[in-house]
Amino acid sequence: MKKQCPLMVLIVLCLAFLSTAQLEAEAGDAQPATLRAYLRQGIEKAFNLETQRATSLFQKAVELDRGNPLGYSFLALNHLFSYEMSFDPQERARDQESMLQDVEEALSRGLNRIEKTPRDSQAYFAMALAKIVKIRWALTQKRYLVIAQESGHIWTYLEKAKAEDPQNYDIYFPLGLLHYHLDHLPAAARIFSALLITAADHQKGLEELEIAAQKGDLLKELAQAELSSVYTYFEQQPARALPITRELKEKFPRNYNFALTLAITLSELNRFAEAFVVAGEIEKAIQTGAPPFVPQLQPRYDHMMGRILFNQTEYTRAGEYFRKALTDMSVYNARIRTSALVRLGMIHDIRKERKQAEEFYSRALAVEGGEGVAQVEAKRHLQTPYAPRPKSSATTILP
Repeated sequence: MKKQCPLMVLIVLCLAFLSTAQLEAEAGDAQPATLRAYLRQGIEKAFNLETQRATSLFQKAVELDRGNPLGYSFLALNHLFSYEMSFDPQERARDQESMLQDVEEALSRGLNRIEKTPRDSQAYFAMALAKIVKIRWALTQKRYLVIAQESGHIWTYLEKAKAEDPQNYDIYFPLGLLHYHLDHLPAAARIFSALLITAADHQKGLEELEIAAQKGDLLKELAQAELSSVYTYFEQQPARALPITRELKEKFPRNYNFALTLAITLSELNRFAEAFVVAGEIEKAIQTGAPPFVPQLQPRYDHMMGRILFNQTEYTRAGEYFRKALTDMSVYNARIRTSALVRLGMIHDIRKERKQAEEFYSRALAVEGGEGVAQVEAKRHLQTPYAPRPKSSATTILP
């Protein structure tokens, strides 16, 4: 089996796995159907940004069978999601503490399970999830020793889980993430990953994500959300992303991530009138200040408006919005700042102002916590100046 090296990609909002194997004897009165119901409901609440309710439901799953590591992995993943989404430093600290506690509980119970039942696929998958959570957290903290210590067995756990239950299509989600996003690492890192984890495989990763999105159970929506992002931002195939994103927005109306992505995706398709309608809904919700549409979302709104206007070739107005997004220096908006800097660099490239463009790309690469697709773009455009893609004819409608 191959061992895992530090993961350099954003992994998951929440993951799940239900084995068809019988639960341990000591949990005989905890019915699998009830456990699944709690996990399913918890996922839906988490996707709708009802974090506290999601935590309560995952806790109920834990209480059904305290020897089962899966519930603890869900709790850890939910706390990771809350930690990364929170605007409150004190809340982030509490989520961090709870997350790390639940990680250790999941690992401890998982090891106990496989000691008794070496082919327990559920335990292997739960432990992989717990380690993924801890590594993701360690990456945000730049705690590389922790990454090295915790990353050793993830791939092994995933392969064992798949081998023991090949009909569990949810497993294709983390496998697809790794195969797809490892392809975005630098060449030297890809070689290293092929030796110690698995070879990057762009097409295989896409296929695995599609399988999880179509056939998955508890991970179906999560795989759909990832495909929405991949097709919009990496593959530049917004037409494939649109129906997925629209469905997610309708199903989870409180989740502003889907609304923001939908507006950008529509603008990528030159459907500007529809994009501005969605943008108007988001602006109105932020102005009300009713959670989760809090004022701290303003930089993300400004960035979204910049993207729409950029796609409309309204570069001066787009630049104004991108500069507004740069005025917020909070940790949770690091990726927004990175993307805004890249877009400003692209505007300078369009205007044949190469020196200024290179300055913005370099600034984007220097943003701490800005890792992601924007920094991938910044590296690419530092080597090759950005040139806009030919646009099909479309009616331009200003807001």
